[in-house]
Amino acid sequence: MERLRSRLTVVGAGPGDPELITLKAVKAIGSAQVILYDALINSALLEYAAPEAELIFVGKRKGCYAYQQEQINELIVARAKIHGHVVRLKGGDPFVFGRGAEELEYAQRFGVEGNVVPGISSAIAVPAYQGIPLTKRGSSESFWVITGTTKDHQMSNDIPIAAKSTATVVILMGMSKLPQIMEAFQKEGKAETPVAIIQNGTTKEEKIGIGTVATICEIVEQEKLSNPAIIIVGEVVNDRVHLTSIRQEIQQFS
Repeated sequence: MERLRSRLTVVGAGPGDPELITLKAVKAIGSAQVILYDALINSALLEYAAPEAELIFVGKRKGCYAYQQEQINELIVARAKIHGHVVRLKGGDPFVFGRGAEELEYAQRFGVEGNVVPGISSAIAVPAYQGIPLTKRGSSESFWVITGTTKDHQMSNDIPIAAKSTATVVILMGMSKLPQIMEAFQKEGKAETPVAIIQNGTTKEEKIGIGTVATICEIVEQEKLSNPAIIIVGEVVNDRVHLTSIRQEIQQFS
């Protein structure tokens, strides 16, 4: 009798558009006996799962956790030991504020093999879908990607440091701290620096608000923008280019 192979594959689901997923990720989903998935993944991706696969929602919605992180870790190991291949499906890229490395390390301590399939990070894809280049000659030579809120629910200490830079600053999970974040940029004399906030990026529900450090909080209220959203601060917001919808182009020529 062949010995059961317990393994975990942490898979990046991309930023929201279900077509922004890699072929390797689709193959991993299709080969899994169990899939643990987060709230930010597009549910259409679950259609790639085998009919007999067990699908378990372990995400967070409106501050409510289906499972705490410790429970997710234990669930991964338990299911891998019983069923074999577990896929942990995460939004964006699992190694960019996704806790993918933590889950792999935990599983490996219990003899579960580990692998990762990188995903397209929302930090890059969401601005791109709105025609905002994170770097551009004459505007920005680099970009920062920062979490706006720490595990202690405080504004990240990296925000004031980033505000001193000329780089484009991309802030994830920062909407709850938006006034404090903009204050940090104002203190560096950047009240007129352009800001874009994109909600539900790359999806049909995508919304965008564009202003400056001084005005963006008011624009957020006017446009009723909320999580999940990405904040982009930098001159590149003014370099936004007009794009024809990729979805329309594909439908036209298919």
